[in-house]
Amino acid sequence: MVAITPDAVGKTGEKAAVPWYRVLYIQVLIGILLGVLFGWLAPETAAADWVKALGEGFIKLIKMMIAPIIFCTVVSGIAHVSSAQKVGRIGIKALVYFEVVSTFALAIGLIVGNLVQPGRGVGEKLDPAAVAKYVEQGKGHSTVQFLLDLIPDSAIGGFARGDVLQVLVFSILFGFALLGLGKRGESLTKLIDDVAQAVFGIIAIIMRAAPIGAFGAMAYTVGRYGPHTLGNLLGLVATFYFTALLFIIVVLGTIARLAGFSIFKFLSYIKDELLIVLGTSSSESALPALMEKLERLGCSKSVVGLVVPTGYSFNLDGTNIYMTLATLFVAQALGVPLSFEEQMTILLVAMVASKGASGISGAGFVTLAATLAAVNPVLVPGMAILLGIDKFMSECRALTNIIGNGVATIIVARWEKELDPAALRVALEKEVDTTHFEEKDAPL
Repeated sequence: MVAITPDAVGKTGEKAAVPWYRVLYIQVLIGILLGVLFGWLAPETAAADWVKALGEGFIKLIKMMIAPIIFCTVVSGIAHVSSAQKVGRIGIKALVYFEVVSTFALAIGLIVGNLVQPGRGVGEKLDPAAVAKYVEQGKGHSTVQFLLDLIPDSAIGGFARGDVLQVLVFSILFGFALLGLGKRGESLTKLIDDVAQAVFGIIAIIMRAAPIGAFGAMAYTVGRYGPHTLGNLLGLVATFYFTALLFIIVVLGTIARLAGFSIFKFLSYIKDELLIVLGTSSSESALPALMEKLERLGCSKSVVGLVVPTGYSFNLDGTNIYMTLATLFVAQALGVPLSFEEQMTILLVAMVASKGASGISGAGFVTLAATLAAVNPVLVPGMAILLGIDKFMSECRALTNIIGNGVATIIVARWEKELDPAALRVALEKEVDTTHFEEKDAPL
């Protein structure tokens, strides 16, 4: 397996001092801060296409590797387990956990939205045409269509489009087929393990560009939209960040404590990935590194390979909070009161729509359009209020999503008795410099 280890650790196991400027999360943090300053002081230059390309280029490099990583980890994970029943058991447990925690996320968004009422008195001028495309996308993606879209047009179709769920479906089928070959499939399993080492080696190279990607993405966001864009909507942004933090500390923190670890230590453990997500506004940019870190944390590769990719479409805690909070915000801004029954409808529709819109460009807005149309069609034009600040909220959605998926993987691994408590304790207790990737001879 390819491990992310500090190259400053000697043979005695003692950690040597590493210059601060070589630590990845510090480099990314500096990139974010410089990006903010650049966007603020030179907004016209920062809003140029070449600045935007720095952030988008890094995200595209990472997305380029997501399909092969999912294929290698899922296939290898299934091929190494003792039975097909175990794979099915992991999947069912993961889906049960996703639905329970997603319900909590939706409920917290409703509770905070009703208590704080961030939309009261906003009074924005609406532009229905600005949200028309999201409404149309939402109409065309029902749950049935979502299930059909899980099947790629060809064996390599999902790989070509970078569709995570289609790649996951093909990988699961391939893994089961390989598992059924028994000893005849061992050589192919070893080959896939070796390919995975090379894939993670490519990720090691790409991650060196993370500070540049974070700089470009943050500079363009600030330069293009600017702090003034927030205006009267700052209350919603602040409320959303507060609600997400409340969910992470209270809900995920309680779950983590019951599982025997601290949510704060876990956040410290994945701080590199969180800063990359913050800088790029994309949780996918940190997916490969998150999967590798979760394995080092003591989770079995079969659990990591199944839960993390599935969670990226089925366990969107940040998106769920956004859905309920944004729906209440629009209703309050338009002066449309929502009954208890209508608010319960928000819970049900958002739970289903968030799955049906997975993988669609602008999925957050598409899901919101579907939810507003189902609750009360009068609310749909109110989406225009959120267009200017959605970019500022996407970072929080992505951060909450990746934290939720990390915790979910640990919980499912523990539930399945596929978690090494000693490795978990050691990894969370010590500071690890993940600036450099080294290739190890251990199997994937």
